[in-house]
Amino acid sequence: MCTSIAVNKKKTVIGWNLDLLDMEYRVRTAADGVFIEINDRTEGWMPLFGANARGDFVGMPTCWPSDARSDPGEDGESILLLDIDLLLQRKTLREIRELADTRPVFSVPGLTFMGALSDAEGNVLHIVPGQGSRYYERPDHAVLTNFSPFKGDAEKHPWMGLDRYQKAEAMLQSASDDFDVEDCFAVLRAVAQEVCPTVVSMVFDVDERTVYWCENREWDKIQTVKLVER
Repeated sequence: MCTSIAVNKKKTVIGWNLDLLDMEYRVRTAADGVFIEINDRTEGWMPLFGANARGDFVGMPTCWPSDARSDPGEDGESILLLDIDLLLQRKTLREIRELADTRPVFSVPGLTFMGALSDAEGNVLHIVPGQGSRYYERPDHAVLTNFSPFKGDAEKHPWMGLDRYQKAEAMLQSASDDFDVEDCFAVLRAVAQEVCPTVVSMVFDVDERTVYWCENREWDKIQTVKLVER
């Protein structure tokens, strides 16, 4: 589960709820990024979500139900590596868009991880391995939860998050031009989960290059880091 939102009003604000069950995570801060890392048995701590000082943000919701077309094949690009490359500033959003447009993108066997990516200009790229990608040039807002935007509600799953998508969409459609960090946290709070718990809620004020986050839905314990571009 997870919810990703991007909003372009007077400023660009990105929001992310990481909903996680039975996996070890940590939030690591640095001058050039705030990274939510997952402890992988083989690879160790992997920076899979978060913001960097260039203005990029990476979210990676799981698609429910998974689609076998996202399983690795003989050729293509890994969604995990593309996300890490954007987060660590090894590639730009434009480069990743070109790869997603011209080469197959795959996930891991049996699970379809999606990409919810954005850059400093507020452009958004949603990638669903095995199905395709959609690019939004500075949209008013964009939301991605846990169902494929290519399938909509055609396939049902208890964790697909259609209700969260609809709630976030309704709140953002009526959002004012002054939409800011507190407003973004209000949306994240409205779609936070407990069964598969929301362990990190993060807001990125892209214009100010400032990251705000709290853990385990403790909304009164917000931490803040100002990023420094290389």
